[in-house]
Order: sequence, then C-alpha cells, then structure tokens
Amino acid sequence: MRKVILDTETTGLDFRTGDRVVEIGCVELMGRQITGQRFHAYLNPGRPVADSERIHGLSDEFLADKPGFAEVAAEFAAFVRGAELVIHNAAFDVGFLDNELGLLKYEPIAQLCSAVTDTLRMAREMRPGKKNNLNALCAEFGVDNSGRQLHGALLDAELLAEVYLAMTRGQNSLEIAFDAPRPVRGAALERSRLPLRVLEASAAELAEHARVLGEIARECRGTPLWAALEAGPAE
Repeated sequence: MRKVILDTETTGLDFRTGDRVVEIGCVELMGRQITGQRFHAYLNPGRPVADSERIHGLSDEFLADKPGFAEVAAEFAAFVRGAELVIHNAAFDVGFLDNELGLLKYEPIAQLCSAVTDTLRMAREMRPGKKNNLNALCAEFGVDNSGRQLHGALLDAELLAEVYLAMTRGQNSLEIAFDAPRPVRGAALERSRLPLRVLEASAAELAEHARVLGEIARECRGTPLWAALEAGPAE
C-alpha cells in the first residue's frame, strides 16, 4: 500500500481563527521503502506569521513571494490521492488541510486519501506516560535528528518516516510473499488426519460439576441461564 508521510507548518494553532498553512512536506513510502518521491511547498498565507516564526523560522519576508495554497492545491491533491496518510498529531494537520481544501471547493482529506494514521496515538499506546513528540521518538528509535534546529515540514516528514518504520517493525507480515503450501486433497488428506481422541468425564467429575452448578444457582437471583436453556421454551 502506498503511504504518504505528511507534516505542515502554520501561522498558528487554530484555522478557525484565520490561521493558515505556510509549509507542506510529504514523503512517499511504498512497501516499507522510502521511494525518494516528495511533495514540498512553502506557501504565502496572506497574513502575518506573527509569533509562529519562532517555531518554524519562516518569516513574512521569506514567504512574500511564495505561491498561495490555491496555486499548489491540484499538485498536492494529486500526490496524496488514494494514499494512506501518516501524520503525527493528525487532527491538527488534517484540520488545517481540510480548511485550505474547502476554501477551494476540493474534497476533504477523508475523500482524497484511503486512510489517516496518527503516529502520536500509536506512540501513546506504545509508550504510555512518556513524552511522545518527534524529538522524543527520534531518541527512542535511534533516528538522527541532529539537523532539526527548528520545525520544518519536509524535514519533520522525513524524520517521521524513519520513526514510523521503526515503530511498525515486525508488523509487515502482509507485505512479505511466502511460498504457498500445496493443497492436500482426497485420500492424502484423509491419511494426514490424526485420529480424534475424545475424553469423557468420569462419574465423579460429572457429580462435582453438578455440585458446583448447584452452588452457583443458589447464589443467583432467578433462574440461571443454563437452567432456562435446558428447560426449553415455555409452553
């Protein structure tokens, strides 16, 4: 299955207050291999980046001559279409992307892509009670993030791809082809079957079973289910 590891940078934390996407980075995985196919774009958000610059380092001056989302929307949609998206804290990125796509009357991520996997949720299940940001996961899984001084969508997508592969190592049995065993039919199948051995309960075991059931029945309020089933439907 084709997977796309995705990250975004934005002007703030809430698209509902007018924040916009300023960078998108995507890395393609096929058969648990990083293919080298990427989608990357810096975007002019049409509004000041304000305090978010200290997170991603992208200034108003740097973004001034970059395209708006409308100019890259078709290329972005074509790159992710049909893929499973892998995102760290997926609700955040998907919310922003759906907002950008919706402004242009494009279908949302849920319709563009086959599925969305949230690596933050995966990490919390694997490492409960621990820090599960990207830096912590790089340290946990031995991914070199020494070049990550600031957040960057493409760099973070590349790091997340390595982290995701490490997190899911051993879960790829469906992607490995095995020689199928030859089917055994007819007389050969009959000869291959071992005789079925049936062990019957002794009289003492049956009596002990009945005694335990009796004790349970006395503790119940009403008729126990097995007794009602044995009695059959009421006339």
